Amino acid sequence: MRLPILEHAPRYRGLYVFDFGEWAAVGYTSEEIAMLLESETYRHGKVYRIHRADPAGNMELQAVAPERFQLESGLFFYRNESAAAHRDFEELARLAEQAPPPCRAVLQLAETGAAATGPFVTALIFPAEYDEDVGTWLLALDYAGGDQAEGGISHVTNFYAAPHVIMARQQLWGTTRIPARSADEVFAAVKLPVQRALGA
Repeated sequence: MRLPILEHAPRYRGLYVFDFGEWAAVGYTSEEIAMLLESETYRHGKVYRIHRADPAGNMELQAVAPERFQLESGLFFYRNESAAAHRDFEELARLAEQAPPPCRAVLQLAETGAAATGPFVTALIFPAEYDEDVGTWLLALDYAGGDQAEGGISHVTNFYAAPHVIMARQQLWGTTRIPARSADEVFAAVKLPVQRALGA
């Protein structure tokens, strides 16, 4: 795979490379990658996330499985007491208002269990591709909810499948630093080796 030389390469960290087979293009957002993968023409392309990039233009790429763009992941913070769970939910909602997450997410407070009588869980659910980013965001916030915590794609599936009652819910919109283009714009530009120019 041959990649173009990027000016201001560090600014592309967190964006994506799409390998079309005969050529590759740099600088897609996760939403734009999802558009390509959903199309019949490009659904077999290979995807890489720009993990690191230095001023000389050297990049460290991480391969990303296409199905991750269709999945949700989550973090779940459990409490045995309702009052403590409410505090967890309210604290995370407050922190997210002050410092929004790196992507859209849903924050929920739920009672779980066969009779939905506990334990209680504060659930943060988001696109799976943002696992690392959300973890970094929570560490920066110094959030310490739950007596125990768990996370990952399978835990979201388990949460949806198990009996639970939603007690509170809040949509978090996130701070996408680069807005996605429309599908028409994305498909019109597939032959461009650099999808967007990012200045210094």
